[in-house]
Amino acid sequence: MADPSTYRPKPGEIPDSPGVYRFRDEHRRVIYVGKAKSLRQRLGNYFQDLAGLHPRTRTMVTTAASVEWTVVSTEVEALQLEYTWIQEFAPRFNVKYRDDKSYPSLAVTMNEEFPRVQVMRGPKKKGVRYFGPYGQAWAIRETVDLMLRVFPVRTCSAGVFKRSRQIGRPCLLGYIGKCSAPCVGRVTPQEHRELAEEFCDFMAGHTGSYLRRLEREMQEAAEELEYERAARLRDDIDALKRAMEKNAVVLTDATDADLIAVAEDELEAAVQIFHVRGGRVRGQRGWVTDKVEAVGTAELVEHALQQLYGAEEGDAATGGGSGGVPKEVLVPALPEPAEPIAQWLSERRGAQVSLRIPQRGDKRALMETVRRNAEHALVLHKTKRASDLTTRSRALEEIAEALDLDSAPLRIECFDISHLQGDDVVASMVVFEDGLARKSEYRRFQIKSFAGQDDVRAMHEVVSRRFRRYLVDKQRTGEWPEEELGGELEAGPAGRAPAPHPADGSAQPAQPAQGAGRDEEGRPKKFAYPPQLVVVDGGQPQVAAAQAALDELGIDDVAVCGLAKRLEEVWLPGESDPVVLPRSSEGLYLLQRVRDEAHRFAIRYQRGKRGKRLRSSPLDDVQGLGEARKKALLKHFGSVKKLRAASVEEISQVPGVGRKTAETVVAALAGAVPSGPAVNTATGEIVEEE
Repeated sequence: MADPSTYRPKPGEIPDSPGVYRFRDEHRRVIYVGKAKSLRQRLGNYFQDLAGLHPRTRTMVTTAASVEWTVVSTEVEALQLEYTWIQEFAPRFNVKYRDDKSYPSLAVTMNEEFPRVQVMRGPKKKGVRYFGPYGQAWAIRETVDLMLRVFPVRTCSAGVFKRSRQIGRPCLLGYIGKCSAPCVGRVTPQEHRELAEEFCDFMAGHTGSYLRRLEREMQEAAEELEYERAARLRDDIDALKRAMEKNAVVLTDATDADLIAVAEDELEAAVQIFHVRGGRVRGQRGWVTDKVEAVGTAELVEHALQQLYGAEEGDAATGGGSGGVPKEVLVPALPEPAEPIAQWLSERRGAQVSLRIPQRGDKRALMETVRRNAEHALVLHKTKRASDLTTRSRALEEIAEALDLDSAPLRIECFDISHLQGDDVVASMVVFEDGLARKSEYRRFQIKSFAGQDDVRAMHEVVSRRFRRYLVDKQRTGEWPEEELGGELEAGPAGRAPAPHPADGSAQPAQPAQGAGRDEEGRPKKFAYPPQLVVVDGGQPQVAAAQAALDELGIDDVAVCGLAKRLEEVWLPGESDPVVLPRSSEGLYLLQRVRDEAHRFAIRYQRGKRGKRLRSSPLDDVQGLGEARKKALLKHFGSVKKLRAASVEEISQVPGVGRKTAETVVAALAGAVPSGPAVNTATGEIVEEE
């Protein structure tokens, strides 16, 4: 626990201007990001008597080891910079909303030549129009099925589309009139894009004008005695009206608004958002968060607005639930001050945005509905998570007790080795924090200093490389003087790990440590944060190798254990007998999950490397032909068979390929015997021989 007075800035150092500040811990990891109208006044509040601070704020300032700040011109700039840094650093003491479930959205891929309508989950992509999110995927499919009668936009996958173009026949949807079949040229790319844009306009709430146009065309067709066309337009109107009925009218004045409500207690908060477009609820989503900092409703609303609209690029932006920032944003409490937030939202939209609390009428009643949804979501979340929190805490305590640790291991790293009979030897490192997997911290290693089935030697190398990278980062940040490293650590070039020390002591060339290096601000990126516990997949030999690697580097504050698969025994360094945890132990279950995750990650990497090695081409044996020219040749001719039939003159016409190289290619392919399908290394796809 650090004393805030040890890193408190000197009087007069903090400027009295708007800005954003960051608290860092002893490992230079950002643990809190905040903004202030006056940096001097805000930061001064953190360095008062600890007894007067909120318990969570007190924990933050005693965990921190330094504070730094950046001055900006306006509060709006501070708001945007705060959001950017929170997204970049994911500070543990900031409010971080997470979806209380996975919401599907209706997406239209306007970034493709032939836009496609589909159900999408996960991160939003640039150039894709999103509508929703919806509560269930089947609700999207029902709506799309009704809409395709009027807007026959493509819904097929890329593979089906490509296949239909090759054979010159559309799929079933093209035959029944629910696709305009651009794959076979029934419509031009421009006509299909116009259909997709009309589909997006209708989904965005511009329904009235389109329905009126269809009704006018239906009347004109009836007057001209074109009864079949009039009947088809009538059915189209009915289909669109049924699709519209699936979204209840909640605001009669065709309002475009987002309504945000918050339900909270002392520890957690739930946020619900209703996206209303054209007076109808077009989407709903929910977030939950742990209140790791002392925040009220106004601050929770501010964080929700940042997360909801932080990635928006204006009214036509993708994401944000329903077509970007709306004209009105209704909230239960206004952030303090509210003017910078309203100005920021207006800049995101490109037009004026009203940020206010609804006082009466339909909007007030709808806000109550959103609030009840938030309260229900919080109750469900607490019901689901109560047992999980208790279980994870008990598991960490059991591990600490069984391994005789001073405290619960909040960060656990597990290493596993994988190979196929000594070939393609790789290793994995997975990270669990607070009992949960932190996949952004996972790392992969290639073992190149030796070959063969020597898991012990490989484990020694991997642990050495991981913690050698950690020591290099500490040395670069000035946290460890060079003399404290005992002269044993020799940092390699930037972006490379120091040379590993094999068990036989022979010198080996430096190997790349995946992701090693530092960003433009000098922050440690990959291996900067040490664990409290290292788990290795294996028994006594693997544990001894990992402990030896730590001892050689002078690291004595990281515990090591191994989990053997056969009897699920826990091995400790230097012990002749294992620690046997009860089969019903939550601690053993957590260690098993960590070990199994490391094994899965290593197997996946090893299989991927083996697959790349097996997907070979006859061109691989051509002397002097690199990857770039191999790709150019396959791209030019389309397949190895066509390349084999080409003459020297035809091959030498490929950019970058001279006559001598062309003669070598012809000679090599003439002696090559085809053995299975060829592989287009430019795309990674199997090329069918023609």
